[in-house]
Amino acid sequence: MGNAAPQAASKQGGPGAKGNFRPEVQGLRALAVLMVASYHIWLGRVSGGVDVFLLVSAFFLTLSFTRKLEEGRELRLLGHWLHVFKRLLPAVVVVILGVLAGMWILVPQTRWGGLLDEAWATLFYRQNWQLADAAVDYYAQNHSGASPLQHFWSLSIQGQVFVLWPIIFAAVGIAVPLLRKVPFRGALAPLGRPSHRGVLVIVFAAVFAVSLAYSVDQTASNQAYAYFDTRARLWEFALGSLLALALPYLSPPRWLRVVLGWTGLAAMLSCGLLLTVDRSFPGFVALWPTLAAAAIIVAGQSGSRVGVDRVLGSKPLVWLGGHSYALYLWHWPLLVFTLLATGLAAPDLWLGLGILTVSLLLAVGTSRFVEAPVREWKWPKLRTWRTAVVIAACGTLLAVPLSAWQGMIAAENAAIAAQPKELTPGAAALKPENAGKPTPEARIIPGPSAMDDEWAHVDGLCTGANVPTDPLLQGCLQISPAAKPTKHIVALGDSHAQQYMAALGPIAKKHGWEIVTLFKGNCRFGAESPERPQDCNDFNKASAAYVLEHKPDAVFTVASLTHVEAPFETEVPGYLAGIKPFADAGIDIVGIRDNPRFAINMPECVQKKGPDSPDCNTPLEKSLAASSPLDDYRGKVKGLYLMDMSDFICAKGVCPAVVGNVYVYKDENHLTRTYVETMIPMFERRLLAATKWK
Repeated sequence: MGNAAPQAASKQGGPGAKGNFRPEVQGLRALAVLMVASYHIWLGRVSGGVDVFLLVSAFFLTLSFTRKLEEGRELRLLGHWLHVFKRLLPAVVVVILGVLAGMWILVPQTRWGGLLDEAWATLFYRQNWQLADAAVDYYAQNHSGASPLQHFWSLSIQGQVFVLWPIIFAAVGIAVPLLRKVPFRGALAPLGRPSHRGVLVIVFAAVFAVSLAYSVDQTASNQAYAYFDTRARLWEFALGSLLALALPYLSPPRWLRVVLGWTGLAAMLSCGLLLTVDRSFPGFVALWPTLAAAAIIVAGQSGSRVGVDRVLGSKPLVWLGGHSYALYLWHWPLLVFTLLATGLAAPDLWLGLGILTVSLLLAVGTSRFVEAPVREWKWPKLRTWRTAVVIAACGTLLAVPLSAWQGMIAAENAAIAAQPKELTPGAAALKPENAGKPTPEARIIPGPSAMDDEWAHVDGLCTGANVPTDPLLQGCLQISPAAKPTKHIVALGDSHAQQYMAALGPIAKKHGWEIVTLFKGNCRFGAESPERPQDCNDFNKASAAYVLEHKPDAVFTVASLTHVEAPFETEVPGYLAGIKPFADAGIDIVGIRDNPRFAINMPECVQKKGPDSPDCNTPLEKSLAASSPLDDYRGKVKGLYLMDMSDFICAKGVCPAVVGNVYVYKDENHLTRTYVETMIPMFERRLLAATKWK
């Protein structure tokens, strides 16, 4: 919802416009932000309103730059960029500072590190890439666990386009005079006098086609990433640019304007209700809201009493359109913080109205006391360098508290990590010889804000003969010994297999083993089963084919499956059928028992209620099955070696959040790397005893 370009250019003329102002487009922006906010607050869905904003921002930007090119005026890119970000950045900084204050009060320390990184990424307009790399679920029904900065992804994409698009216009401005000097003859003679508008149409049509094709492909194969991918969104901006270039040649009759306007409005409002926007954007389905908005813009001011412009051009919507940028900035963090404070998963009607009302009040205040004064401030307008100073000052205003906070966290983590090892024995506190011994007083490790780094470390991508040929396995990683491997192991499954690499990796390097890991989130390894998604079945099938092709010495798997609710532990669907082909090929299989899952974030529970709270120490009978599912596997597949480390995770009938001054879990179901590392001696003994490996 970048306001600078739309606000600056919403006074451009066009068919049906009165003077230089298009009130119906300002109303369109107001309606789009109301869609975004209401869908987030009450429906927990994506509306398509963001896509409308992307199109409108490119529409106005193109109107402005095309006019400059055709009138022969200088584009002055540096001045334009500084002007745009001087308009955008102050409100962003104010909102992020507000979010930081809310974080300090409401957000658990385990999330501070990641949110501070997001704040930096937001400041530099690259947050969408950070969210894409994290494959964030932007559409989760429970927004209380979402990032209060998550909605800045669209502003990051807009900021990138606000830099890229002027470069395209500048390139066309240079290319057109050169093309006019080329002596085109014969059939190419018409090319001898190309216009700026004609070349821009060709360029943006190409961007539209390439980006849309890429978007459709990526949405089908990796939708969570594609949603935040700038390349998968460029076509929406290109469509807005093509609309701006074609608009002077579009002059539909009044009756058609009325039809286009109301049809576009109905399509735009119904998009999020009729389509699975949250799981199908930004592929071809995003054409629905963008073409709907395009129809409204083409309809323009119809001159009819029944035209949609009579609604969109009304004073309340035009007024709201002027505050739409700030309203978009405020509504999401207020929603997240409200849910955190109340403990609710979603607001009811009245709480939602309260969130929307407060968001609007903050938006009006931000527009009046931040955006307007900066926009009207004359001093920066006198010199380009002064505008740069204002932008730098805004950045510094945010960078100082961010740096100070991160420095405080780093110092705290260093102090926690510097404690003597004997104060933080972790799983060793559960060894039989330590039974009954009190754990020494110490600060719990790892530091809460270091939880993001608690995944098992691996050496890197697969290399040489280990590289899979199947594209489904492109995330292949490996752990390699210093010398020639004495044993080859392939680890299969999901994140619960990955977490044990923190123990198996060091053991493998000690014994000279090589480990290839083929992991996919939420895809426990087993034969094809209707109980798991088809993409997991496909991944497991590809993984099995890889194993049978490479014939490693052994395969490592997680052999049971835990659940938040009863039954708390079951067999893995298709587990024995999945590993039998390996056994038939003479490959050993190691199957380890799964760890418990909980309904709450365990380290956050400790921070709020203390490590001794009953809420943070779940009874064993509500964590694992009374009789291990592994017992049912025994003797059924030759070469299957079973391991159970649950006695070093749960003890005395309880599965605690902290053992030996070490956090057992990094969230509600994954073991911390630090805790698994404290299990290494016991893990190694049981692995070698079970398999008889040397």
